[in-house]
Amino acid sequence: MASITKRIAVIAGDGIGPEVTVAATSLLQECAAQFGHSFEFLDLPFGGNAIDRCGKPLPAETLDACREADAVLLGAVGGPKWDSLSLAKRPESGLLGIRKQLGLYINLRPIRVRPSLLDISPLKPERARGVDIEIVRELAGGIYFGEHRSEGKNGSARASDLEIYSSAEIDRVARFGFERAARRSRHLTSIDKANVLASSVLWRKVVSGLADVHPETKLDHMYVDNAALQLTIAPKQFDVIVTSNMFGDILSDGAAGVAGSLGLIPSMSWGEGPSLYEPIHGSAPSIAGRDIACPIGAIASGAMLLRESFGLATEAEALESALDRVLEAGYRTQDIAGPRSIVVGCSQFAALTRDALHERLTHAERYGWGV
Repeated sequence: MASITKRIAVIAGDGIGPEVTVAATSLLQECAAQFGHSFEFLDLPFGGNAIDRCGKPLPAETLDACREADAVLLGAVGGPKWDSLSLAKRPESGLLGIRKQLGLYINLRPIRVRPSLLDISPLKPERARGVDIEIVRELAGGIYFGEHRSEGKNGSARASDLEIYSSAEIDRVARFGFERAARRSRHLTSIDKANVLASSVLWRKVVSGLADVHPETKLDHMYVDNAALQLTIAPKQFDVIVTSNMFGDILSDGAAGVAGSLGLIPSMSWGEGPSLYEPIHGSAPSIAGRDIACPIGAIASGAMLLRESFGLATEAEALESALDRVLEAGYRTQDIAGPRSIVVGCSQFAALTRDALHERLTHAERYGWGV
């Protein structure tokens, strides 16, 4: 493929966000050098650090730069420092805001059990081996964006959150789910709570209506409570899952446990504007600045960025292969380390992966890869 020039907006955020983001950008830069591309990185304030510097979690200049970028890479947002602020002013509101302003209405989270990390899955090896799921989550509607009300005090206090979906909102995420399934094993599972919720009744009706348009794909429906159970006891039955904002948020975090850690999972938020890529873990303020955070989710997010936004499948596979080689050689950050692991810090793990990417052949003997 011919060389390309791309601009990536980097919003590292809070806590461990800057550490894992540096790991990802260093590898993207190495990829660009290896394959003859040119990536420009724009470092922008966002979340809690933007509140401290600019008085708001999503400054106008950050939003403008993201709109002009070809892709956005995010680290993490939030922390106890800002918990006393109102919901509308907290760092997390910046995340909701940027998704809305960029028109990002779908989130994609791949849940894959890496063979080299099979031992950290809580499931028995025969149940965890080969798990490869994509969770498609509606991102711009539902209860997170509905009306929130709170009234009364003490014993008479009441609060409510409104779940609203239109058929158009459901249709666009369901079509995306069918398209992802068509690229894989042609099996789509739609998850709802249609036995209780009116919004889920509409959800199931709209998704079912698209089945005739995609006859090559097998469509299943499952209630969310059963889906939560099945994801933990028999995850290999799933290929692509499509579900609502809140259900997707909860289920994808739970499914990450099958892989062994939230720190391993990347994600993409997709829609009208440039796509946003981020690991699904939080800002982990208790370990921030100690160089012990796991950068795998951020690195894998970088690989997703290459594949999904830039169409660089070969480069993405090279990065993922380098990551797997480092893991196969036994290197781990302390959160996923076992008795025979070689424990390294965040920056050293990134450096090892960068070395593996840079010298894929000459490092084989040094680290024992393929021996």
